[in-house]
Amino acid sequence: MPGLLLNPSTADYAHFDAETRRLLRATVEFFESYGKERLLRADLEAEWVADFLEFEKREKLFATFLTPAAYAAGDPNRRWDAARNAALSEIFGFYGLSYWYAEQVTILGLGPIWMSDNEIAKQKAAQQLVDGEVMAFGLSERAHGADVYSTDMVLTPTGDGGFTASGTKYYIGNGNVAGMVSVFGRRADVEGPDAYVFFAADSRHPAYRLIDNVVHGQMFVSTFELVDYPVTADDVLHTGPDAFAAALNTVNVGKFNLCHGSIGMCEHAFYEAITHSNNRILYGDPVTDFSHVRGNFVDAYARMVAMKLFSDRSVDYFRSASREDRRYLLFNPMTKSKVTSEGEKVMTLLLDVVAAKGYEKTTYFHQANRFIGWLPRLEGTVHVNVAQILKFMPNYLLNPADYPEIGTRLEAGDDAFFFAQGSLGGASKVRFADWTSAYEAHADVPNVAVFYEQAQALRTFLQTAAPSPEQAKDLDFVLDVGHLFSLVVYGQLILEQADLTGLDRDVLARIFDVLIRDFSGYAVGLYGKASATEAQQQWALGAVRRPVADAEAFDRVWQQVAAYDGAYEMRP
Repeated sequence: MPGLLLNPSTADYAHFDAETRRLLRATVEFFESYGKERLLRADLEAEWVADFLEFEKREKLFATFLTPAAYAAGDPNRRWDAARNAALSEIFGFYGLSYWYAEQVTILGLGPIWMSDNEIAKQKAAQQLVDGEVMAFGLSERAHGADVYSTDMVLTPTGDGGFTASGTKYYIGNGNVAGMVSVFGRRADVEGPDAYVFFAADSRHPAYRLIDNVVHGQMFVSTFELVDYPVTADDVLHTGPDAFAAALNTVNVGKFNLCHGSIGMCEHAFYEAITHSNNRILYGDPVTDFSHVRGNFVDAYARMVAMKLFSDRSVDYFRSASREDRRYLLFNPMTKSKVTSEGEKVMTLLLDVVAAKGYEKTTYFHQANRFIGWLPRLEGTVHVNVAQILKFMPNYLLNPADYPEIGTRLEAGDDAFFFAQGSLGGASKVRFADWTSAYEAHADVPNVAVFYEQAQALRTFLQTAAPSPEQAKDLDFVLDVGHLFSLVVYGQLILEQADLTGLDRDVLARIFDVLIRDFSGYAVGLYGKASATEAQQQWALGAVRRPVADAEAFDRVWQQVAAYDGAYEMRP
């Protein structure tokens, strides 16, 4: 049933307003008119994305999509709208991670600016976006990574209310051209959290020294050094604990875009894979007549649809967030750690089918396969995000609260809360609606019912065999627990979105076939941990389940997969 996946040839984005539809279609048309040969050659030759940035400037794409309404000078089309931003991220991922990355690091660079009280900097950023500029986020350093507790970017007071900044930043996207670089540092004359400072720098200033691109690719992932860079009061965005909060809250906004980028990459690779495989004859038969090939394709399709269902539903929660409803703090790292990890699994399943074809330079698959593993490792690695997710597990599983129903949030609107998230902390106090209702509403789907047994078993685990204080400090142990918990959350939002979209029942059953097997795998992993107690080992083996087999339903999903053969091919 073609339609669940993005097809640029037919996507009309009718659910968005007229200008959003025009810009999304214009972005698709830019890449299609570029052509596949030109697109792939730019990647192979590590060509900076200058052509794309000229298109972006001409269309005022980033100005329209990345400017909060308060700084849009009355233009109703300029706003920060997570629903359409997700659609744009999917398009960028579909055509190349380098284009997605140029926007992603612009989003990160804008975060501390839009979160600040510095009106001069905000007006400057708004104008630079109109002028076609991009931004950068100067947080990480070679010695410290993204450890915001540690920074060697030092600001020395000049006596007139300003500073000079000196230090080096590492792995900073767009650092070669950014009009405004949001830089995190610390004051030389203050100790502790009060020393933190976020300030805006200009990559064209003489005291800004561009050192290198740390990767070989179209993306410019820079190392730069500031040498006595003059920082005036007009450049300061945040000071003290507010600077620290701005760093983490910015990542909350930025990491949300990784899921749809990963989805777009998988979708394009999927089209190539099914069209190639379904028309390749091996030993006298089409490759797709082999049972293991069909199994790989059906699993890849189920995982990909699940990625999209969860991510699209997460948009609704993020757009509905407030100081009173902070459920996004769980769903947000899930979009990063779980969805992007699933993207890796999808690509591996497809690669095992297309084999050598997946390494040919004339395929988009070759590019996507190289880059799909970047996404789980940007904006914090998977283990960091899973550890964050664990903080929510007790309240999620055991202590539900009442919330108003949240429907599909595709309406045009400015998501101002993204830049007013407030102070950090309190994750363990965040409450969630009753997760069991989504599962019970779909208990007539046999594989949903089986997975629901596993989910309920995890609640029992927390009540009867929870990790000890010592085990809780052992990240190797608790990561498996975090992955088990992630699957329960993943299933909930998938079921909610399945209802909202009228998802085919066979596809839903196949998604939960996959989740059952994944849950069983993590349970066996927990069983094998050296520190697992006897009670935990018994629980783990008792949580293993087998999906309900349905050969006819499998065949129906395979027919949906096969229908994508030839459904999309990029212009040459």
